[in-house]
Amino acid sequence: MSATATPLRPRRRPPLAPAEPSLVLGHGRLPRVLAGTALAVLAAVWLLPFIWAVATSVQSEQDAASPGLSPIKGAFTTEAYQQILERGNVTVWAFNSFLIAGIVTLITVVVSTLAAYGFSRGTFRGRRTLLAVTVAAILVPPQLLVVPLFEQMLLFNLVDTYAAVILPQVVAPMMVFILKRFFDGIPRELEDAARMDGASELRVFLSIVLPLSRPIVAAVAIFVFIGAWNNFMWPFIVTNDPDLMTLPVGLATVKDAFGIQYAQSMASALLAALPLIVVFLFFQRRIVDSVATTGLGGS
Repeated sequence: MSATATPLRPRRRPPLAPAEPSLVLGHGRLPRVLAGTALAVLAAVWLLPFIWAVATSVQSEQDAASPGLSPIKGAFTTEAYQQILERGNVTVWAFNSFLIAGIVTLITVVVSTLAAYGFSRGTFRGRRTLLAVTVAAILVPPQLLVVPLFEQMLLFNLVDTYAAVILPQVVAPMMVFILKRFFDGIPRELEDAARMDGASELRVFLSIVLPLSRPIVAAVAIFVFIGAWNNFMWPFIVTNDPDLMTLPVGLATVKDAFGIQYAQSMASALLAALPLIVVFLFFQRRIVDSVATTGLGGS
């Protein structure tokens, strides 16, 4: 190399391209204003039935049944709530709903995660057949299983018990399939490294797979809890004792015998939905993150 050679200049890196926004609406203030207006209108349309229900529940039956498009037709009154609370044992029904929904969620998550891990990582004989049966079970409407399940409850003398309400709800083929698909995407190299260190299969599942699956497990638990809480048909069929009824079933028995009572119907619906609203307000970030991470919003 000659002494007069010019030193090499460092290469200039090309400028980084600006990050593309997740929702391309154009540049400027007008597109943002239009998008905000559209979202506000959609939110108002979504909230309109809820506002109508609240307004109807705080009116007298005569005002609620009067014709007109305005949701507020009379003076404010809590008569509908007072009648429901006086005629029914709301505290016991709410406790039953929390107990049953909590136990159903716990058992369903445990059983579904273990079954999904077995389908994802297992090599046992008949695995494909069992997986096909599980997927096919998703297509079976729950209404078709009411009579066979009720006959089983009669056979085992479980009618009017917590077990009769809980056990048929812990079978969730859809959740098993969703968890299995998520487990398929976890790199097997992590599990192989743990096995080389002497970890058992259960330890691999508890220490490697489950910590990586917190979003999907949280999403499954949320949807199972909501489904168990809102379940009306099966608890209504299998329970006759008022002390074992869930909140939706118990509130449905407190209806007046004199035709349709609009204010009481709306008050009952709001009382049944109130605990779920409170749960959402406390855990809304976890719920939104779980649904956004796993993509279960359309399932």
